[in-house]
Formats: sequence, structure tokens, C-alpha cells
Amino acid sequence: MRKDRVIIVGGGVIGSAVAYFLAAHPRFHGSVTVIERDASYAQASSALSAGSIRQQFSAPVNIAMSQFGIRFLRQLPRHLAVDGQTPELGLREKGYLYLATTAGEQLMRDNHAIQKQHGVNVALLDPAALQARFPWLNTADLALASLGLSGEGWFDGYGLLTAFRRKARSLGVQYVAAQARAFVHNGNRVRAVRLDGGAELACDWAVNAAGAWARPLLADTGLDLPVHGRKRCVFVFSSPAQTPDCPLVIDPGGLWFRAEGACWICGLPPPRDDNDVPLEVDYALFDLAWPALAQRVPGFEAVRLQRAWAGYYEYNTFDQNALLGPHPGLPNLLLANGFSGHGLQHAPAVGRGLAEWLVDGAYTSLDLSPLSAQRLLENRPLLEKNVI
Repeated sequence: MRKDRVIIVGGGVIGSAVAYFLAAHPRFHGSVTVIERDASYAQASSALSAGSIRQQFSAPVNIAMSQFGIRFLRQLPRHLAVDGQTPELGLREKGYLYLATTAGEQLMRDNHAIQKQHGVNVALLDPAALQARFPWLNTADLALASLGLSGEGWFDGYGLLTAFRRKARSLGVQYVAAQARAFVHNGNRVRAVRLDGGAELACDWAVNAAGAWARPLLADTGLDLPVHGRKRCVFVFSSPAQTPDCPLVIDPGGLWFRAEGACWICGLPPPRDDNDVPLEVDYALFDLAWPALAQRVPGFEAVRLQRAWAGYYEYNTFDQNALLGPHPGLPNLLLANGFSGHGLQHAPAVGRGLAEWLVDGAYTSLDLSPLSAQRLLENRPLLEKNVI
């Protein structure tokens, strides 16, 4: 009976999902250690995201991962309860609403055809149907909209992280508060993870789930990982406006917003998207967001900013999709990087898939091989057309 020593670098939602699924696997009999640089999770992308899940992708593998993700979230007490205590994530399946002008109409129709082919519960709405369903929206400049009818919405992202972590620990996973510096390898095998100060933890398998800090760990492994931390700001605002049944709305210009209790949250990409910048809120972005909010929802002409925060996307500059599975030159080092904003919703599928790879040497439930890092070497990007 193999008793492999597995070390996971990064204890956020991805690393903790891998740890849980591996420790819970009936045919895994080894040890799992998670190394986390920030035990407070103050800068964890899991804790600082908007906590959303959607199936409106164009790449079938992304659709399939979200479909497993929503099933997992709906059944969370069954999977992640500990000592009779069940986590509560406040899952709200209010849907995503993509808006398109004439310029984006054909792409929306193309994406819709793929989504329907893969079982996504989504509907196209013309401007009249959109106005009837959401009378608080300005639809004058729109040609089409795409609304997720089920299986999309938002939840407590930090709650999912802590639920995975708590369950993993209950199954014997050890969490170590330390800064990992490198994967130590001989030939084509990783033999240890080197920590700050020079100490080394021996392993039979290693997983890089270090999020925005993943790239430096691979500096001497022959792979220049195209993953960087890109800052995204989230703004909480209040307004006298009324937006009943508000989904997560994605405007053609890149603005997104959704209801959050008695307020709303919103965000938009910065005009200049730099890599590895400090996590400081750029309040000037809200000055850009406000006119777009007011144009789309006339009631948002009167808004008041309540608070804001900034978090990192672990952004894959190659094709904005995850890099999963074995390192091209080190087969016992698995990558779980570059999710570009999709990590939280895809964590259950990634955790299950990498656990299967560690036990069986293959994906046995859902084929995640389209996300292999081999596509970097072959210059073969996997393009996701439905991006935010």
C-alpha cells in the first residue's frame, strides 16, 4: 500500500479543495501537508473575491467545472460538515445577466449555442423581454441579453475556503504556516519544498496552488509560468434605487454589479491592467464606474460609496484559463494556477480532479486535460470568449 507524502503549497480555496478531496479519497493512504504563507488569509483571493459562480462560458471544460461546482455547493452540508456542524454559504442563485449591443450580439448567440449544447439553463432575451423582466434597466442601446435561469449566482467565498480547510483538517491534513520558496528537484522529480530560512520538507508529490504567488516558486524548474497577480477592486454602494430580482449584471463596457443585502457591489477592469501591483483600492475607478451605473440603471444617478476592497486575480496572461495537472518537466509536481477570476467557482472540480490524478494518475470523473500546461509549450491557447 503506497503511503505518499503530498505537499500542497497554498492553503486558499484551491489548495484546501485539493487537500479535502485527496484526504477523503477512499484509496489514498498517505499524508497531506498544506503550506500557507498567510495564516490570516488577509490577502487570499478566496477571501477578497465577489464569490460568484456562472455556467455562461464558451469553453466546454469551464462549463463542466461550474456544473460540478454548483452541485457541490448545493450539497455542501453532505460534503463538508464537521462534528454535526454544517457550513452556510448563503448561496443565492439569482443568475448572471450578460448585456450586448449590436457589436456583441453574434458572439452572444454563438456562446448561447455552445451553452445549450452542454446543458446550461440559459435564455436569450430581446430588448422588449429584457425590459419587461427588469423594468429598472435602461435597454435603449441593447440588442440582446443572456440570462442564467438556474445554477448561477453568488455565495460566501471565504466561507467556502474555511469549510474546505476545516474539513480537510478533520481528515488529518496538516496546515503549516510558512513561506515556501522553491520546489527542490533532482532530474525530473521533485523531492522537497524549500521554506524560508532553508529548511526542506520532503515529499513524493507536490502541488503548486500558490495563487498570485505561484510563479516565483517555479523559477528554476524550466517553466516560466505566465501567471501574475492583477488587482481588482470591489465597491459597495447604496442608492435609493430599487432593483428587484437583480442578477449579476455584466454591462457591454466591462462594468458588473449585483445586489448585496440593502446595497450593491460593483467593479470594472482598470484602464491599465498591470501585473503584481500593491493591493490598494483605486478609488478613481469608482469615478469611472458611476456614469456607467447611472446609464444602465437610471436610479443609480444617486449613489453613495460605502466601502471598498482590493484583491488579486491570479491572471494567466497566455490565455486567461487555468493551468492544471503535471508540470511539463516534473511529472510529480502538479499545477493549479492561473484561474483568472474563475478559481473560487471551479475549486470543487479542481480539487476532485487533482486528487484523482494523485491517486490514479488520470482524471476519472471529469477530463481536465484541455487545461494542461502542455499547451504553453505548444503555443496552443485555450480561448474563453465569454469573459468579464
